[in-house]
Amino acid sequence: MQAFHTHKGLVAPLDRDNVDTDAIIPKQFLKSIHRSGFGPNLFDAWRYLDPGEPGQDPASRRPNPDFVLNQPRYQGASILLARSNFGCGSSREHAPWALDQYGFRAIIAPSYADIFFNNCFKNGLLPIVLPGHEVARLFDAVAAFVGYALTIDLERQVVVKPDSSEIAFEIEPFRKHCLLGGLDEIGLTLQHADKIREFESARLLRMPWLAATL
Repeated sequence: MQAFHTHKGLVAPLDRDNVDTDAIIPKQFLKSIHRSGFGPNLFDAWRYLDPGEPGQDPASRRPNPDFVLNQPRYQGASILLARSNFGCGSSREHAPWALDQYGFRAIIAPSYADIFFNNCFKNGLLPIVLPGHEVARLFDAVAAFVGYALTIDLERQVVVKPDSSEIAFEIEPFRKHCLLGGLDEIGLTLQHADKIREFESARLLRMPWLAATL
């Protein structure tokens, strides 16, 4: 998992409440057994004017010029600004995969659905919770200034605006530790690889018949 320390990025505003995971990555794209390739189909039903299917070349489709991610001023955005209850709906982990593989490193919103919120941390994506009035001010600033970018300093737990003013945010210490270290559950487990090998060796000495099943 990619570690997160400090990130500066262009902000894209998604001005909708209750964006569910089927809107983030529609159900037809969940057929893949791989954990890659979901970025081109992020917000698929909103990004394109024609329906999409797995394996279809995005270049052959008609982009929706009114959708925010298709607008030239937001090309290359890596911070998503969203409204309340982002990521509601089904618990598909493909949603943070698609956001990450599109190029987003962080999301800023007043609130998130719990399962989506947890899945973000497991995949190196930072979901920041800010008060509604702060999010509203950011929406106004993004609309007013082309190229509006923010800097997110995870170590200091602040969002830094272009004028150098800062907005503090909270994050659970263990989740912060994992993001800073680029550690998912597998990475955390492998930190104890020597103890695991020691345990397995000792167990085989006590129960040598287990070796026949390994």
